[in-house]
Amino acid sequence: MTNWLDVAHEVAATLRSDAAERDRANQPPAKEVELLRQSGLLNVDDWATQQRVTRVVGAADANIGHLLGYHYLQIWRSGLFDVPFGRDRDQFWAGVSNPLDAALELTPAENGYTLNGRKTFATGAAVADRLVVSATRADNGEKLTFLLDAKAGGITYLDDWDNIGQRLTASGGVAFEDVEVTEVLGVQPAGEDPRLSLAALGFQLVLAQLYVAIAEGALAEAADYTRTKTRPWFVSGVEAATEDPYIVVAYGEMVAQTRAAGLLADDAARRLHEASEFGRHLTQAKRAEVAVTISEAKVVSTKLVNEVTSRIFEQVGARGTAAKHGVDRFWRNARTLTLHDPVVYKAREVGENFLTGARPAYTGYS
Repeated sequence: MTNWLDVAHEVAATLRSDAAERDRANQPPAKEVELLRQSGLLNVDDWATQQRVTRVVGAADANIGHLLGYHYLQIWRSGLFDVPFGRDRDQFWAGVSNPLDAALELTPAENGYTLNGRKTFATGAAVADRLVVSATRADNGEKLTFLLDAKAGGITYLDDWDNIGQRLTASGGVAFEDVEVTEVLGVQPAGEDPRLSLAALGFQLVLAQLYVAIAEGALAEAADYTRTKTRPWFVSGVEAATEDPYIVVAYGEMVAQTRAAGLLADDAARRLHEASEFGRHLTQAKRAEVAVTISEAKVVSTKLVNEVTSRIFEQVGARGTAAKHGVDRFWRNARTLTLHDPVVYKAREVGENFLTGARPAYTGYS
């Protein structure tokens, strides 16, 4: 039996070896996706193992951890519809469903539908094999979720992702022009459907896990630099930076906080999986409990990753800011990802639930 964590650590070592150089090159992550494919990590189907693998890979390269986490998410999300669908286990999956963009439009056709429209962000879509897409029927307003061949005619990837972080996630826009749609997973009900609404919580969970992974990666890289290159301050009275009590305490605090955030994220992951296993018997109360737990993980991990990726500079020192070391990529990736949606609204959900028992609203982000 394959030990997927061992495989993940091997992949992580490969990614870590040139992460700074690849970040500067800013090329589409085709080679990185191929590395995932050849390693077999795309085939991991155990939920708990997926969470651990995502963290291991994400610590080495947040971009590829992001792609892998979303790959697992899209396959799991598709399964919520309880509709059989074909899957080549070596295919890389991505999605197109940015909630804040205008809805893509489906027009009924002889063999299904034709799809038209444009989405601003579609992480990983440009290097994917399969896409999970949501769009609205033009004739009756129903929202459908369906599968597409990512290389199908009529799909154009806009290559317009130019943000300061997560530069290797192929997160640019995508346009659809008369794309044929035949593999429909199902209808997203207009009202509250606890189980299908878990998809939105899944996205939030992946982000929380990535935040922890980035903090873990930043600490590992900074610690290696501190051990081998950081010089002790001349008035410290110690021989090595690893003996400076201020540096030691700083690492101690950050490691403890990161481990705590990781435990909270893992608990949220466990609860989400349990909720999805209830199937159509999932209640709104149980769904709300999971949503609050994931929001708690998001609040804590967001604060953690922004603090850790900034604070590590104080432990590596001025020379550690040289571009060749690429330490800034951790901060840039964290700062970009944590703006995915305003975390203050997650804190609000937690606070309202604590004070009044209010349940988080069903949205594309909660």
